[in-house]
Amino acid sequence: MTLSRNPFCTFVLLALLFFSLTVILQKWHFGLHEDKPFGDAARPDGLTPEHDRLLQQLKERQQELELLDITFDESSEGFKDLRVSTNGTVNGKTDIGCEELSGMKAVDFLGSGYTKTVLKAKLPQGLFVALKSVNHQGTDMRLCMEDFQDSHGCHELVSFKLRKEIVLLQRLQHPNIVELKGQCQDSSLVGGITAVLEQGMPLQMIQLLQSPWEERFRVCLGLVRLLQYLTHSPLGSLALLDFQPRQFVMVSGELKLTDLDDASIQEPACQEDSDCLLQFPLRNFTLRCSPSRICEGLNEMRNLYNAYRYFFTYLLPHQAPPLLKPLIHQIMNSTGDLKQSVNETLDAFEEVLHTYKSGMHLENLPPSITRDYAVLKGMRSVANMEYRCRLSYNQQGCVLSVHSAREAALICSSHPQCTSFSLSGERTWTGRLLAAFRSGFSHLVPDVNSAVYMRRVKASGAVL
Repeated sequence: MTLSRNPFCTFVLLALLFFSLTVILQKWHFGLHEDKPFGDAARPDGLTPEHDRLLQQLKERQQELELLDITFDESSEGFKDLRVSTNGTVNGKTDIGCEELSGMKAVDFLGSGYTKTVLKAKLPQGLFVALKSVNHQGTDMRLCMEDFQDSHGCHELVSFKLRKEIVLLQRLQHPNIVELKGQCQDSSLVGGITAVLEQGMPLQMIQLLQSPWEERFRVCLGLVRLLQYLTHSPLGSLALLDFQPRQFVMVSGELKLTDLDDASIQEPACQEDSDCLLQFPLRNFTLRCSPSRICEGLNEMRNLYNAYRYFFTYLLPHQAPPLLKPLIHQIMNSTGDLKQSVNETLDAFEEVLHTYKSGMHLENLPPSITRDYAVLKGMRSVANMEYRCRLSYNQQGCVLSVHSAREAALICSSHPQCTSFSLSGERTWTGRLLAAFRSGFSHLVPDVNSAVYMRRVKASGAVL
């Protein structure tokens, strides 16, 4: 067999060789034998206390997966079973399995964490996907080996997180959750189990902070829509226990949750209100213990406050349109103090979106604001004199989204160096126009999809 013809197989075989050497060295170091897999202090039944603890943890993980099945089967009517069917499809879509994986080409290493390793792969059809598998050199595996000194048992234990994630991805379908495109469970492969996901770009908060407000608002809006879905999901109310920006990716400008292995579907039991305590580094909240002795709403509020402290605080108020700031401040105050439910928070976000898209916040702008500009429709400026502005869609110039020519005129009038702007048919995800602002240009050329607005000059030569 020629390994270079199948990079994915090459990766798998090399990983298998490395894993086998690791196991051999571990057995040599700990003095393990086939008849004494858990150390020398064996009981008459051949088992050790460490073996009992490992079995107990494996049992608990298995029960957690079974609970997902039971909860789903007992959920309200109207939800369909999303488990992978025997014919290899998910929701009627072709499911990528072990056979398809053999034809994949691993093209890049995307990252690794405590539990999983992620590769970027290319399907024979040209589609790029992300492959998740167990990270044998990760922290979870290392700590397990230190505790139990059993590679097979630790692999089974660590792989439960990936199995749980696959189950959740099969059952949770939402535009802000990455799509599960398939899976492979093959004991002959290193890792034993591989999840095939749509490929996204890691979320970069610094890059987001430098992006236009409209794009940052889109991220926050997508997050609230996701949290509203998780609160009322087919599995009940889910809490993201490891709520960090690194759990998300960006796919075509849309925020998507990609790590669900630490999601919890159970809300804590309680005897009194003090049992329903939400603790954060800077604030604590106490919810009421319900008559059924459950901290109802705790998962919802945990998610909402984490969204506030990790996302809203940094992305929402910064450089928001001045006329939208009162609505934004209301959202910040209500989420920062947990005064509203996730449903009410989503309603507030949708109100901002509607106002922003419709231009209602610009109703008080005087219609005469464009009179200071001469408009040339069907023309486009060339040999432009660009200048840069903050939060531009084009880092080499000043390109901002506007609702209309009136808003563009308002912006140009506020920039001392702006002498003209142009509008074309290009629009953002909200349907707003993209306007390019310039300090000058040399000449114009015909373009039926464009219009140029030039600031009029006073008799004294000053720009109006």
